[in-house]
Amino acid sequence: MVRAADNGTVAPEGAEVRTSQPLPPLAIVPPGGRRPAPSSTSESGKPAPRGKRPGGGRLYVIDGIRILAALMVAAHHYAGTWRADRPGNPIWDRPVSDIMPTVFRFASYGWIGVEIFFVISGFVICMSCWGRTPRQFFVSRVIRLYPAYWFGVLFTTAVLVAVPGVWERLRLREILLNLTMLQSGSAVPNVDGVYWTLWSELRFYLLFLVVVAMGLTYRRVVVFCCVWGAAAMLAPISDLHLLELVANPEGAWYFIAGLALYLMHRFGQDLLLWGILAMAWLMGQLELGDRIDQVEHVSGWRGSVAIFTVFLLFMVAVALGYTDRIRWKWLVTAGAMTYPLYLIHYAAGTALIARLHDTMDPRLLLAALIGAFLLLGYLIHRLVERPVARLLKKGLDTSFARLRAADKRT
Repeated sequence: MVRAADNGTVAPEGAEVRTSQPLPPLAIVPPGGRRPAPSSTSESGKPAPRGKRPGGGRLYVIDGIRILAALMVAAHHYAGTWRADRPGNPIWDRPVSDIMPTVFRFASYGWIGVEIFFVISGFVICMSCWGRTPRQFFVSRVIRLYPAYWFGVLFTTAVLVAVPGVWERLRLREILLNLTMLQSGSAVPNVDGVYWTLWSELRFYLLFLVVVAMGLTYRRVVVFCCVWGAAAMLAPISDLHLLELVANPEGAWYFIAGLALYLMHRFGQDLLLWGILAMAWLMGQLELGDRIDQVEHVSGWRGSVAIFTVFLLFMVAVALGYTDRIRWKWLVTAGAMTYPLYLIHYAAGTALIARLHDTMDPRLLLAALIGAFLLLGYLIHRLVERPVARLLKKGLDTSFARLRAADKRT
């Protein structure tokens, strides 16, 4: 038996837009001839819609990258981990490389989807928080993260009760603490190993909240990237556990890369942003190698760095507007399924593989399982995330309104 916590591989409402211009219009014109928008206002002088490039449209391609990364991670967990490739493993009962050698060869690199998630998170969080207050940032994160997560904890627990044998079920007190999403801070195992990424996300949000409270500007985000990057480099040799906890050296540079890419998207490219992105790549390639050596054990460093490099170059193309013409509506739906899919696929999916692997062709089983979890992810988004998020938002807005009213009375 293996504890679910032993393994793991993952992302808003109106706000007052600040009218001060954080950066003068840049003279640099990206290749392709389209000049980046200089400020957070449209040509009419009205605030540009959040999540949209001033003068442009929604970044549909980001949704596409998210669902692709989620599918990479799912394929890896089902048919590409070293645990699934051991003789007599509890998932397939024999090495998956013997059962599906070609699938294993590709799936062994799927863990890089997590690093892709982190970069996208840095990009999207910076984009969605521009011009927002700390209260709006807090509310947007709560209603985005918790509804599907609560369902995921309960769903995974129910499946592990019904299909034992692969993962050890946690004690009730540990399961209940998992509902807070803060279990890693209390040294409590995760109900599903993939939840470790949420701990990295939460620490990123906490740090970035400081910049949101100050008011997002080009200068402040750049300074934040530099200060956080320096802390992340120093943390491993500092012997200061608190610094390592806050700086999150394993994930920091991926989030920083996303922040730099969003600044490119909003203000245009310059040497400083390219320097931050280059540093993120250099630190990222080292972390990729460390993760292969310490956790994954199934893929090569060169292949992993090549995949990560291609992804970053594609994100540069996104930031500079080369993908703006991609406006496929179905990508929005696909992107909405990503987070629920990620939360429910791993522990429950591998438990089901252990029960069903002798009943059908393994490739068909993988396809059927991923398809089923995609469908369930869509249902979770429509039937759980949306209604619960509306209720949470209404309740939180009311609570903050009462706080303001109480402050005025005192």
